[in-house]
Amino acid sequence: MVGSGLSNQTGAAVGSLAFPVLGPVGVVAVRQYVAAIVLLAVGRPRLRDFTWRQWQPVLLLAVVFGTMNLSLYSAVDRIGLGLAVTLEFLGPLAIALAATRNRVDACCAVIAAAGVVTLLRPQPSADYLGMGLGLLAAVCWASYILLNRTVGRRIPGAEGSAAAAGVSALLFLPIGVAVVLRHPPAATAVGCAVAAGVLSSAVPYLADLFTLRRVPAQAFGLFMSVNPVLAAVVGWVGLGQNLGWTEWASIGAIVAANSLSILLRRG
Repeated sequence: MVGSGLSNQTGAAVGSLAFPVLGPVGVVAVRQYVAAIVLLAVGRPRLRDFTWRQWQPVLLLAVVFGTMNLSLYSAVDRIGLGLAVTLEFLGPLAIALAATRNRVDACCAVIAAAGVVTLLRPQPSADYLGMGLGLLAAVCWASYILLNRTVGRRIPGAEGSAAAAGVSALLFLPIGVAVVLRHPPAATAVGCAVAAGVLSSAVPYLADLFTLRRVPAQAFGLFMSVNPVLAAVVGWVGLGQNLGWTEWASIGAIVAANSLSILLRRG
């Protein structure tokens, strides 16, 4: 779980090093290609056997998958890795809190909301477009979770997710070609983008498959809530993106809300 979390956030940090050359769009395009190669190799979908009822959620999942990564990386480019991942994390947190309606989850929602309000507070240096992109990534992540459930019910194994990754890569193919033709990138930039795809897609996916065979789902979910903290630390150490005490407090509040909700539900 530690390896998966660190790999995911390190991949995003490495990918951001290619932003000056490829831009967030170019880096995301390469990441989609890598994700498609890995998932298609693992899932081996039988595309000809899919019915239209099965293709519908797969196509939606492909669009959401690409939009989620593009909005997240664009947010990272504007507001930094830690804050972008924290805002994105509101998506699965909202899904978790919406699943039940008790006082504990209501308190957790208030704690998380306080963290969000603090992050989004008006100030001269606030990048509202970057924050909006982070919130868009959160909406996409929540949609990604719900669509994955639908795909999982209609298509066996990892075939649906693999097909969605393949379609998403095809959607980004013209973008990748346009980026290369407009500004032929250096090998270093392409290497960073590929590394981002491997570290943020291939490694976490395979590690999570291995982990979920040994670790209870609730414990896995509890550890996932630490991802915003990992992102802030990686951004600080690897990219020099310093956060103030209010940002750290906001991240802590959002992580605590999710952790508290899972722990009390577990008990």
